[in-house]
Amino acid sequence: MEAPDDATSTTLRASDARPKPIISHRPLPLQPASSSKPHDLREPSLPHRELENLLLGATRIRSPIPGGDRIRRRDGNSNQPYLKRKPEQVLPNPGDSLSSLSFSPKSNLLVATSWDNQVRCWEIANGTSQAKASISHDQPVLCSAWKDDGTTVFSGGCDKQVKMWPLLSGGQAQTVAMHDAPVKDIAWISQMNLLVSGSWDKTLRYWDTRQANPAHVQQLPDRCYSLAVNYPLMIVGTADRHIVIFNLQSPQTEFKRIQSPLKYQTRCVAAFPDQQGFLVGSIEGRVGVHHIDDAQSSKNFTFKCHREGNDIFSVNSLNFHPVHHTFATAGSDGAFNFWDKDSKQRLKAFSRCPQPISCSTFNNDGSIFAYGVCYDWSRGAENHNPATAKTSIYLHSPQEAEVKGKPRIATGRK
Repeated sequence: MEAPDDATSTTLRASDARPKPIISHRPLPLQPASSSKPHDLREPSLPHRELENLLLGATRIRSPIPGGDRIRRRDGNSNQPYLKRKPEQVLPNPGDSLSSLSFSPKSNLLVATSWDNQVRCWEIANGTSQAKASISHDQPVLCSAWKDDGTTVFSGGCDKQVKMWPLLSGGQAQTVAMHDAPVKDIAWISQMNLLVSGSWDKTLRYWDTRQANPAHVQQLPDRCYSLAVNYPLMIVGTADRHIVIFNLQSPQTEFKRIQSPLKYQTRCVAAFPDQQGFLVGSIEGRVGVHHIDDAQSSKNFTFKCHREGNDIFSVNSLNFHPVHHTFATAGSDGAFNFWDKDSKQRLKAFSRCPQPISCSTFNNDGSIFAYGVCYDWSRGAENHNPATAKTSIYLHSPQEAEVKGKPRIATGRK
C-alpha cells in the first residue's frame, strides 16, 4: 500500500495535483454517438443508459504527471499487463452489465443483479455453479441483499421499488418498499428486523416488510450512492461527498456527518468489522480509511489504487474478509487487490481482466471471492464492442497468505 496521504495538509504540491474527471457517456437513440458535456446527476429523469453510465463509475482520469501515479507495490509485484487467469466462471452469463453481487449468509447461493432487469441466483459447489432461479424487475436492478436467515433476497433498482423474493420456499416476489427515485442500495438489519433502503430521492427508508408504509423516513443531504451496515454502525455515502454516520440504536438521528476524505465522487463504502470506522472509495482511484472517533484521527489515511501509468480508474467495490478482516478493492481497471489496513500493506495484487470489475463480494466464510466483469462505459461508447464486451461472473478461492494480515513492513518513514 502506498504511504498515506497527508490528511492534515490543506495545499497540494504540483506533483500531487489531482486531475479533473472526464466522463464519457453511452449514446442514446437519435443522439450523437458521444457527448463531451457531462450530465448533471441532479437532472430529475435521466434515460436508463445514462443512469447506467453514471452508476457504474464511468470515469477515467489521466494524470498530468507522466508516471507520477504509478503504484509502489510492497508485495513485490510490478505493474502487470493483461494476463489470462483461470478462475471458475459462473454460467450462464447475465445479459447486461452487473450492478451487484451478494452471497447468502448461510450457504453458497450467489445472487447477481444486472441492467437487463434480472435478479439471478446460482448455487456454488466444488468450484462449479448451477443456475437455480431468477426474477424480473420492470427496469434495471441496482442492488441486492439477503435476509440473515438466508431464505429471502431483496432487490431494488430503477423502478423505484424493492422486491422481496422468498427464494428458498419458491414463493413469488412481492414489492415491499417504494421510493420516489431509483433505489441505489439496500441492507437487511437483522437486529431490528427491518430493511433499510437508500435512494436518489435523498431519503433513507426503514421498512417492516409486513407493512405497506415505511417505519421511518430519514432525509439525507443528497442522493444515496452507497450504504453499509455492521450493527449498530451504518455508513451512507451520498452525492456531493457527504458521509452520514448512524448509530442504529437511535436510527432516527444522525450520529455524525462529515465530508468525505476523498476529493472526488464517492462510489462505495464499507463498515469496519469492529464498527470503529469505515472505508470509502472514489472515482479517482483512491480509498480512504477513516475512524469515527476523533481521538483516533491519527489512524486515518488515504491511499492510491487502481491506477496504471497515467490512467486512473474508479474504485467500484470494497469488501471486508469475514474472517481475517482484511479487505478487497475492485476497480474499473479490471483488477482486484487484497489489502491490510492495519499494517498499511497490499497483501496480493492480481493480474487485470480485459474489462472493468463492477462489483464483488466474499461468501460467508471468506473461501470464495466473486467478482463481476463487464464493460462499464469508462472508455465511452466509441470503445464499446458488443462482440467482446461480454458480462461474466468469476470465482476466486483466496489462499490464506492472500487474505491474512501481516506485520507492517519497516520503511524508514515516520
